[in-house]
Amino acid sequence: MKVLAGNSNRPLAEAIAAFLNMPLVDATIRRFSDMEVFVEIHENMRGEDVFLIQSASYPANDNVMELLICIDALRRASARRITAVIPYFGYGRQDRKAGPRTPISAKLLANLITVAGADRVLTLELHAGQIQGFFDIPVDNLFSAPVFVKDIRENFDHDDMMIVSPDAGGIVRARDIAKRLDADLAIVDKRRGRGGESQVLNIIGDVKDRRCLVIDDIVDSAGTLCNAAAALIESGAASVTGHITHGVLSGGAAALVSSSKLEQLTITDSIQRSEAVRVAQSIRVVTIAPLIGEAMRRIADESSVSSLFD
Repeated sequence: MKVLAGNSNRPLAEAIAAFLNMPLVDATIRRFSDMEVFVEIHENMRGEDVFLIQSASYPANDNVMELLICIDALRRASARRITAVIPYFGYGRQDRKAGPRTPISAKLLANLITVAGADRVLTLELHAGQIQGFFDIPVDNLFSAPVFVKDIRENFDHDDMMIVSPDAGGIVRARDIAKRLDADLAIVDKRRGRGGESQVLNIIGDVKDRRCLVIDDIVDSAGTLCNAAAALIESGAASVTGHITHGVLSGGAAALVSSSKLEQLTITDSIQRSEAVRVAQSIRVVTIAPLIGEAMRRIADESSVSSLFD
C-alpha cells in the first residue's frame, strides 16, 4: 500500500498518512511556466496498491488535470491498482441535464478518471448518489454522518435539538443523523432561482424554541444556508448552527456566514481552507482524516467499508 498526495489538499493527505502511520510517496508535482502539469514519481510503483489523494476543489480544472496526470503516471509506472481518493468530487452538482443543451459534467469527469486508468474511486458525500452509476469501476461513497454525530454529541447541547434539512433533496442525509441522535426533523421548503440563489417559502416542522442544526453536503455561496437560518429564527428557533460536509465557501461566503443568523458553521477538511475561512471565528473544522484513512485501510485489506456506517 502506497499513498500519493496531489497539491489540492496537502494537509489532509498528511493527516491521512499520519493516521495510517506511513509516509507519503516521494514525488514531484509542479507546473511548467505555461502552467502545464508535470508529475515525476521518485519511488518504484511496480505492483503496488496505490491511493492517490486529490480533491477536485478550487481551482477545480487545475486540480482535475493534476488528478488525471497523476493517474496516468501511476499506470505507466505499472502500479497494480490505482484508487483515486477524491474527498470532494468537483462538478458533482452537474449530475443531470438541468435544461436544454447543457452538459452532464459529473459523467464527463467520471469518464476521464476511468480512461486515465483509475481502478476504483473513494469519495465522500457525493452530491447525488446516482453519480456512482456514472463510473464503470467500483466507487466507495463515504458519509460524514459518523464524524458529525460524534462532534455534535461532544460539543453541542442536546436539549431541544432539532435536525434541519435545508431542502427536500437533503432529507435522507438529515434523517440519518436525526435517527442516530434520536432528534426531531424539520425541512426548509425553498425555491431556487438562478445558480446560488434561493428563496425560503416555508418551514415544515415546529421549530419554536428549538436548537436547530442544519445538515447539508455542500455550502458554496452560503446564500441558501443563511436564508434558511434567517427563516428558522423568524419561525421562533432559539438558535441555528450548521454542519456541512464540503466547505466550498467561494467569493464572500465566509463573510456572509459571519454576518448571518448562524451561531456557528462546522465543516470538514475535505477542501483546503482559504484564508477568509481560516480567520472566520464562526467557522470551525472537523477532520475526516481518520474516516478516509480507515476506509483506505479496509480497501487495501479487502475488508468491508460499508460496516464503517453500521
